[in-house]
Amino acid sequence: MAKLTFVGGIHPYDGKDLSKDKPIQDVLPKGEMVYPMSQHIGAPAKPIVAKGDRVLAGQKIAESGGFVSAPIYASVSGTVKSIETRRVVTGDLIQSIVIDNDGLYESMEFHPYAPVDKLQKDEIIDIVKEAGVVGMGGAGFPTHVKLSPKDPDKIDYVIANCAECEPYLTSDYRRMMEEPDKLIGGLKIILKLFDNAHGILAVEDNKPDCISLLKQMTKNDPQITVKALKTKYPQGAERQLIYATTGRKINSSMLPADVGCIVDNVDTMVAIYRAVTEGRPLMERIVTVTGDAVANPRNFRVPIGMSYQELLDVAGGFKQDPEKIICGGPMMGFGMFDLNVPTTKTSTALLALTQDDVSAMEPSPCINCGRCVEACPGRIVPSLLATYAEHFDEESFVEHNGMECCECGCCSFVCPAKRPLTQEIKSMRKIQLAKKKKR
Repeated sequence: MAKLTFVGGIHPYDGKDLSKDKPIQDVLPKGEMVYPMSQHIGAPAKPIVAKGDRVLAGQKIAESGGFVSAPIYASVSGTVKSIETRRVVTGDLIQSIVIDNDGLYESMEFHPYAPVDKLQKDEIIDIVKEAGVVGMGGAGFPTHVKLSPKDPDKIDYVIANCAECEPYLTSDYRRMMEEPDKLIGGLKIILKLFDNAHGILAVEDNKPDCISLLKQMTKNDPQITVKALKTKYPQGAERQLIYATTGRKINSSMLPADVGCIVDNVDTMVAIYRAVTEGRPLMERIVTVTGDAVANPRNFRVPIGMSYQELLDVAGGFKQDPEKIICGGPMMGFGMFDLNVPTTKTSTALLALTQDDVSAMEPSPCINCGRCVEACPGRIVPSLLATYAEHFDEESFVEHNGMECCECGCCSFVCPAKRPLTQEIKSMRKIQLAKKKKR
């Protein structure tokens, strides 16, 4: 192929012009901070503070609940108001630590660890684990687990997912432009864990300035390559990214490590760099607040636990009443019913749109055009799988590879009959995954 890419995919309006040229802006929350104990895949964290305790920014307030788990740190100073269930963006009620922000923003002292070259591999992994670093592209998988494959010598590639293919999102772009040294530094730290690995910075070619900057900064490092990917959604999905950059294929029953790859998001690699070189735990992230309903779309450095409502207020609020508010991007994000919920480690964006195109659609019967098959990056038949899901035909759904769906939304986007293909398939996948977990 002339450009690095995958088969299938779509080209939706990207909406990135709204915020891509807006530098990262630091924000200081004024209201109470809420820290859900489940901000990652795996066991919830366990509170180690009590009501009435005073805490500082950077102080651990919850410890890991198991190997696949991650600790949580306060991002402001204040007093523990309560430990209670609070609503999160998904609508679930999750045990949370609520802290009254005292407005002083007093912080723990952070001390760098030994120089990276002096650290042993297990020490680096322990630092990442203790810092509470998880996949910050949305999945929330504890990073120390990802960095601990069964056979480290079989890891050939460490891939920095710099694609940011989701429409409207520009937080990774701003990170790459403003803090490329931290991204490259984080990649180099991960490479120290795998003796046979080569680093890849995978960037979509709609970011030529990023590609040029990263190439310039790594030109003398033979261990790192910058690869330009064809701009196409979902180029940043893990399976598609691995195939585009290495030609290797994985399915739903495999991990990237099974084909010799480790993949991490831009923000995750920056968090690794700061944990190892500065001794700072994960307590902030970059969030894009954007959409045609937002007064001043921007990219913010947000203390984790700050409410979406307060973040929106910093962006000037709504210039026009939105019909749709989405947590994340328009393709894989989900609708929000309340802005008084906390940001978490996996919060990527707040998107407010003046028109809700999806709700205005009237589904009609399938016309057997095959567009969903052509667009599907997983090479499955979405129209057929959605029909199985509608009729609760679990056996046929599994037999025809329904579990290979990555829930990217391409099929629903291109369907001329406006069928909710992704939603139907996603519901059936949840049922199957829940049954598998019970076994």
